[in-house]
Amino acid sequence: MGNYIPSSPDETRDMLDFLGLSSVDDLYRNVPREVYLHPVDIPRGRSEMEVLRHIEDLGAKNRVFSSIYRGAGAYYHYIPSIVKQVISKEAFRTTYTPYQAEISQGMLQSIFEYQTMISELTGMDVSNASVYDGATAAAEAVFMCLDRKRNRILASAALHPQVLEVMRTYCESRNVELTVIPVKEGKTDEKALSALLNESVAAVFFQSPNFYGLIEEADSLVSMTHEAGAKAVMSVSPLSLGLLKTPGEYGADIAVGDGQELGLPLSFGGPSMGFMTCREKLLRKLPGRIVYSINTPTRLTISSIVKNIHQTIIRSEKTRRGKTCIRSINKFNSIRELPRRTHTFHRYSGRYFCRY
Repeated sequence: MGNYIPSSPDETRDMLDFLGLSSVDDLYRNVPREVYLHPVDIPRGRSEMEVLRHIEDLGAKNRVFSSIYRGAGAYYHYIPSIVKQVISKEAFRTTYTPYQAEISQGMLQSIFEYQTMISELTGMDVSNASVYDGATAAAEAVFMCLDRKRNRILASAALHPQVLEVMRTYCESRNVELTVIPVKEGKTDEKALSALLNESVAAVFFQSPNFYGLIEEADSLVSMTHEAGAKAVMSVSPLSLGLLKTPGEYGADIAVGDGQELGLPLSFGGPSMGFMTCREKLLRKLPGRIVYSINTPTRLTISSIVKNIHQTIIRSEKTRRGKTCIRSINKFNSIRELPRRTHTFHRYSGRYFCRY
């Protein structure tokens, strides 16, 4: 193994002299000796082919249960062969990140298409460009619901345990109270939920199908949540939405989930991705990237239009044409502008743009 310390021996000696130390090991003299890593007996190096054969031999010892439901894990899912062909097209694989929209139209379009399909799949208004995984999406979703008067989260005990743990960790760091709703016969206990709901609750989080594989009474849970003035956050399996009602049909405010089952390959436990969709009223609270398409004139073009309209009004102030122009200005002023953070992208010539 080579030495990856960038300092030369003379530079190391000067730094040690400045610190009053005799060797680099003296930097760790306060560390107890019993926690030191003792020399490890590492076998000799092997060629790439030898390593592949060794891994294949180890993998052959695994028992594969193809028809047994085990739950709570990540699994292989069928990925059509055309997927690799599509994502390898140069039109979609722009090498640069979406920071500069004019040279990232392919990547932005693929993200835009993803957001559109996830929104349609969940029946919600808007989607971001995903987060790390489903657990992260769940934690970010409940934070979207917090406000000054409501700082308490109710989460069903029928959630995936790991998702619940991530939510608990997030809430502890923000001093947000997280209360777990008991389960009755495998589903969220509605009576317990009714007793816990009050003016301090910001959101109710439940999963359907839940960890036990049961479909929650989402209509009732969402209705109870809204009657208490809180927001309903629903975690769903994207594959199940081909058969079950969507979160949008149930009236949920935010829908999240893990996208691994959409065809992400298993690579020693990752990567995964978490999708997030919500109602339009929560758009400004939605974290992450949001790619959108502009079919209206750019700011420069709009400015030119306004300038020309004003000049026309000056020339024909008392004419019928002038009144028409005034109506045009009023119509222009009613145009809803995009969020302030996205205005800088308007001068680009591309169609797709990204909000960070």
